[in-house]
Amino acid sequence: MAASGGGLLPFLRLLGQLKRVPRTGWVYRNVAKPESVSDHMYRMAMMALVTEDKSLNKDRCIRLALVHDMAECIVGDIAPADNISKEEKHRREEAAMQQLTQLLSEDLRKEIYELWEEYENQCTAEAKFVKQLDQCEMILQAFEYEELENTPGRLQDFYDSTAGKFVHPEILQLVSLINTERNKKIAAISHPHS
Repeated sequence: MAASGGGLLPFLRLLGQLKRVPRTGWVYRNVAKPESVSDHMYRMAMMALVTEDKSLNKDRCIRLALVHDMAECIVGDIAPADNISKEEKHRREEAAMQQLTQLLSEDLRKEIYELWEEYENQCTAEAKFVKQLDQCEMILQAFEYEELENTPGRLQDFYDSTAGKFVHPEILQLVSLINTERNKKIAAISHPHS
């Protein structure tokens, strides 16, 4: 856990901001008590931990999940509704990752930055899997918010935004379970006496 020039404490304090950065999509949809970016990344890491896919490097998937949104402790959670281009979002996040990793020793800087780049570039099976976990975790969270608020179907646009993006068999199975449970809740509201 060594960091050069006493940068570990500033690094951890910046990272701690992720606990206080709410996920923008939920804020824009007026969800009560929206989750933080770190809440989202924690469950993603756990989803990676419980994968049964032996063809994936599970440790690498967990690491990718833990770093993929790290830059948001500096730039915030930039959502599609913010109308910021993908290129500009990437530029901001890249600068934030450089700022963050500069606080660490050279080996750690390289390791964390390369993990972030791997996720951004979507060039490995692990990065592609974790990207699907990102989307799957989002719709699971949407389902939970609909349940908590007793508003089945209210967050449909989050589901629509993921249409056709899932290909990994485990994730497809989980998405199917989420959709089955969610559709029961929606049907119960539509047909309360059936």
